This record gives sequence, structure tokens and C-alpha cells, in this order.
Amino acid sequence: MAVSSIQNAVAATSASASSPPKPGVLTSDFTTFLKMLTTQMQNQDPMNPIESSDYAVQLATFSGVEQQVRTNQLLESLASQMGGNGIAQYAGWVGMEAQVTAPVAFYGQPVTLDPVLKPGADRGTLVVRDAHNREAARLVVAPGSGQVVWDGTDGNGQFLPQGLYSFSLESLKGDDVLGAEMVAAYARVTEVRGGAAGARLVLEGGSEVRPADINALRAYAGQIPQ
Repeated sequence: MAVSSIQNAVAATSASASSPPKPGVLTSDFTTFLKMLTTQMQNQDPMNPIESSDYAVQLATFSGVEQQVRTNQLLESLASQMGGNGIAQYAGWVGMEAQVTAPVAFYGQPVTLDPVLKPGADRGTLVVRDAHNREAARLVVAPGSGQVVWDGTDGNGQFLPQGLYSFSLESLKGDDVLGAEMVAAYARVTEVRGGAAGARLVLEGGSEVRPADINALRAYAGQIPQ
């Protein structure tokens, strides 16, 4: 058997190294390689034997392929740990407050909001909507207010029912509406879940967000609802 035949077999093994092999494939390939190498030695021309350096090159080539396969398997394992099944990195977020634009829960504790008016606006209207997307309150926001604390009341000072609420801000200049955007609010993280699409953070009240959707984190200073 010619040297090129063994090298072609090794090259084919190298091409398959880009995808993780099934258990036992690597051992099977190595056994096949040894059989081919032995056959090559048995059938070489006695008058023109293969140089020992050629055998060394073939062994080194296969050894490199074997190491690449093992490296690919290790990288796949690390990627799995860092993906949907690797949620340990977010465990420290549980119990903290995350700033999100998703619906947040109101259980009698004030909710911190971060409304930002558009440039040129002289005032804003904070629109509060319930879990059914029904408008529950409209509150005035002055320029430069920074973060505001919503106490759970409507425009008449009446407390709204406990539940999920979302917030948007209409930026106004005179009678003109410059635009409306969702307002970020702080909500407590209660759980981290893994999945095929990656880690998901569960907020108090049941809303779920991706880690990338969180704008800020802070320590939770309120009371946990019973």
C-alpha cells in the first residue's frame, strides 16, 4: 500500500474532525489506522522499503488529528456549559432588582421607573397599562425628573389592584407628541431558567427576560411579598 493511501485516509479523518464524533469512533479510527500501517509495512517492496521517516510523518499526522478531535469535544462541552444549560453564572442575580422594559409586578411596594424624555420635550405623560394592556393611569413627568417612584396609584390618587403593569412615556412639546417609548422599571429576579435559546431570568410576577435585556442591577431593599 502506498504512503499516499495512508495520508489520504488520515486527511479524511481530519475532515470529519469538525463535527464531534460518536463515542468509540476515535478508538475505531486509531485501530483502523494501525491496521493500514501494518498492511503497508507487510506489502512494501523489499528492494525499495519505505523510509522510517515516512512512518514518523504518518504517525505525527494522525496524532495531530486525534488531538484536534479531542479539542473539538472539549470546546463543545464548554459551549454547552456556557449556553442554555450553563445558568450558574446568573445565580447571583436571583434576589436582586433588574431594570427592564418588560411588565413588572406591583404588590403594594413602590416601583422605581426611569422615564427619559425626548430632546426638546417640555413635559411627558407616563402611561400605565395593566396585564390586559388596558390604560390604568396617566401621570405627568417633568423634564429633568430622573428616576421616579410610582406608588401604585392612578391620576386620582386611588390605588390600583395588585398585578403586572407596563409603562410608556409620551414626550410632549406644547400640544405636539414627539414620540412614545417604553419606560424601564426595576423588578426583583426570582429565578434563572435554562433552555435551548439560552438562559432566561424570571421576574417577580412571572415575566421572563433574557440577560441581554437587563439594563442595570441593584440590591433589593424592599419586602418580599408573602
